[in-house]
Amino acid sequence: MEGNVQQQKTPPLARELTRVFSSYNKHSILLKKNLKETHVFFREIRQNYSNACASTISSDSASLEAVQLSCISFPSHEEEFLRSTVGAAPYILVLGQDCAARYQLLNCLLGERLLPLGTELGEACHGVQGIICKRRKLCFTHGRQTRLSLALPGQYELVHQLAANRGRWDTVPQEDLEIHEECEDPAHRLAELEITLHHPLLQEVKVMVVPCHSVQPIEEALEDCTRNVIPVILYAINQDSLSADQVAELWKVKEMLSFPICFLRVPDASLAASPEPGRRAEKEREKSALHKHLVSLGFINTLTGNCSCGAPTQITAPGAKPQSMLGESFERLNRLLVPFARQVLQNQQVEAANLLNGVHCRCLDLFINQAFDMQRDLQITPRRLEYTREKEGELFNSLMAIANRKQEEMKEMIVETLSSMKEQLLEDAANLEFTDIIVTTNGEPVTSKEIKSCIHLIQELIVVRLNQAVANKLISSVDYLRESFVGTLERCLSSLEKSNMDSSVHNITSNHLKQLLNAAYHVEVTFHSGSSVTRLVWEQIKQIIHRITLVNPPAITPEWKRKVAQDAIESLSAAKLARSICSQFRTRLNSSHEAFAASLRQLEEGHTGRLERTEDLWLRVRKDHAPRLARLSLESRSLRDVLLHGKPKLGRELGRGQYGVVYLCDSWGGHYPCALKSVVPPDDKHWNDLALEFHYTRSLPKHERLVDLHGSVIDHTYGGGSSIAVLLIMERLHRDLYTGLKAGLSLRERLQIALDVVEGMRFLHSQGLVHRDIKLKNVLLDKQNRAKITDLGFCKPEAMMSGSIVGTPIHMAPELFTGKYDNSVDVYAFGILFWYLCTGSVKLPEAFEKCSSKDQLWNNVKKGSRPERVAGFDEECWQLMEACWNGDPSLRPLLGIVQPSLQSIMERLCGCGSEQKSSSLEDSN
Repeated sequence: MEGNVQQQKTPPLARELTRVFSSYNKHSILLKKNLKETHVFFREIRQNYSNACASTISSDSASLEAVQLSCISFPSHEEEFLRSTVGAAPYILVLGQDCAARYQLLNCLLGERLLPLGTELGEACHGVQGIICKRRKLCFTHGRQTRLSLALPGQYELVHQLAANRGRWDTVPQEDLEIHEECEDPAHRLAELEITLHHPLLQEVKVMVVPCHSVQPIEEALEDCTRNVIPVILYAINQDSLSADQVAELWKVKEMLSFPICFLRVPDASLAASPEPGRRAEKEREKSALHKHLVSLGFINTLTGNCSCGAPTQITAPGAKPQSMLGESFERLNRLLVPFARQVLQNQQVEAANLLNGVHCRCLDLFINQAFDMQRDLQITPRRLEYTREKEGELFNSLMAIANRKQEEMKEMIVETLSSMKEQLLEDAANLEFTDIIVTTNGEPVTSKEIKSCIHLIQELIVVRLNQAVANKLISSVDYLRESFVGTLERCLSSLEKSNMDSSVHNITSNHLKQLLNAAYHVEVTFHSGSSVTRLVWEQIKQIIHRITLVNPPAITPEWKRKVAQDAIESLSAAKLARSICSQFRTRLNSSHEAFAASLRQLEEGHTGRLERTEDLWLRVRKDHAPRLARLSLESRSLRDVLLHGKPKLGRELGRGQYGVVYLCDSWGGHYPCALKSVVPPDDKHWNDLALEFHYTRSLPKHERLVDLHGSVIDHTYGGGSSIAVLLIMERLHRDLYTGLKAGLSLRERLQIALDVVEGMRFLHSQGLVHRDIKLKNVLLDKQNRAKITDLGFCKPEAMMSGSIVGTPIHMAPELFTGKYDNSVDVYAFGILFWYLCTGSVKLPEAFEKCSSKDQLWNNVKKGSRPERVAGFDEECWQLMEACWNGDPSLRPLLGIVQPSLQSIMERLCGCGSEQKSSSLEDSN
């Protein structure tokens, strides 16, 4: 039903508060959109990316990859905060010492006399003994018509005839505000009075006035405000101090909501609007007492107070946590209340934006690091395979050479070994006990079969001892190969196997590697059962057995055993043994070599398929995942910047480039003066490139040779709302190098600029970035003509470069046109820049000036066309620039060499006694 309250012009306080809450709601929409898109992105990445990685990496790397994938999400505590904060509804909660104070503050907020004050409230609010105030909770919401109704919070409207709906009213009838004694309906007693108004502030925020504590405990009254609500808590005070019950209630409020409270001193409704001078002075004295009282209770701190005008004596810095405060000048309420509300709302959104951006940056860095890992894998794995093949070949050839030349050495070693251990062998044979053969004590003859068994045991003793002795000496003879070949080969092969997805290939290759090593050190120099060496020994000893068994069986005595052992030793042929050992060594070595080569081919085939999948994933990271996440990061960071510092004001135009306009900006975010680059990305690709540029630039530590980027703001109303622009706010310098050269710079200044540029480039390269557009316009000068590099629009890490052709034609290295290049393209561009610095002018080189089109220029550069040598050029300067623009990237000098060379040139040309040389170069310019 319609009421009779007439709409008036919105007062200043309500108007300013409306702007504050309107801004909060607009930013809330952007935050919700960014959070939703981030969740969608993470969900897709976890599904697709984990599958791709699972088929690309080995089981050894799976645990590491699982940890990395777990980073592509919100930590639980951050997700909980974002869920409760992003999109939370703003509420103004009006509390106070009594209904009179609360109602007076509410009327002031809305700028309308909606609730009764003073004597209209009756005696209950003025402390008349025996009368208890029972006024219900009030909720003010927006609607096209003025309407009052009773409703249970969040549930349904009660059917009840309100006094306000029976006729005209000036203020909300007291009958509707109060709960009558005779009312026994629990629902009716707990119902809140909803007041719908067509008011601009209520379009942006709901206002709740808490009920009297006798109606509902404060915990129950505020229960709805603890879930997905950002409360701006106001506490109206119309007395000199708080009672014990009021203090207890306030502590419950702070415990439940954990938000600061704005205490507001409202005038006693029973007094006139303008108290007499004496009374006003008395009130001025009271305010300091009230401030001390609130400080003593711990509700505000000693640094947070207000001057007599009502403005805070300490303004909270942007981004700082807002504090509870006291305002005692009701006439100038907006001086305190508007900043307080802004800080409370801003603090929540800034923290949410920071959390969002932190997750974006962490995950983006993860993608970039993985791009580096994948690029390195793609580059190094083929080299490792080739290296392994070459190293194994060297090892095989070396061992074969040893086998071929060791035969004579082995013969001598066997003879020497037998000679040195002969007496011990004979003694051991004489003392040998036959456990399975019955021998009489007097040495009576035994059967021929038993004689053969005894001989066999003696021969076995000789073979085992000889086996061990010869093997040990052969092992030590080739041991030097272990460090030279095998250690390196094992490490290289191990790294290849760990990165391969097929564990069976891993085991096969490892086994063949072990076979190869055993062939060198152990297996082939040991006569185990069945080996050709052992068979050779047995063949020779069989002849002894045959001779002995032809005569009468002898008595088994120590002398006989010694004689058998001596015959066996003397019958062994050292030459035959050596030849057999070397032949067997070569046979087994060949077998191991072939098996190794086969397993290496299998390993290489597995890597080929894996590298194809890695390259596909690398492409997706560079082209899709990282740019998409970078755009979300740019949005969250820009939202944070605009919340803290507002939208920058564009000054006069300073210049135009291919991708944006640069304006002067007096100050922003505590920085001044600033330059503002506005970019209107025409499509998603430009959006992504710009977002990645911003991420790389913002991630860089500050450096005195790079122009500092202060922040970014996305302007949704750029050009009158016709387009969306990204405003990059950066350090403002005096002029660019192009302008500086036109105005004239001394030789010392130009050489110092060259040094400054190299220093900036070295820093970029140390951070893994390639600038790709070093030129005159991208070098800015301060008032002392010291240089800083700017415009990182094409700047990227090498692992994130897609091979696109970017840059300014005359500064572009030839390999840029092939799509395969590295940070040496910056060295090339510096060589061209150095030519300009040495000439001291901005005139194009003759070779480039004659080109009628960009394509012709590029073709000439690819054919080797370079700037000409100007008469009077210093020889060392000319050699340096020639080296920098060498057509072969591998022959260009490193910046670590360029910098000291420049320093030496500067000391020579600009130091003491060099005036003549300097002037000669100056004259040539």
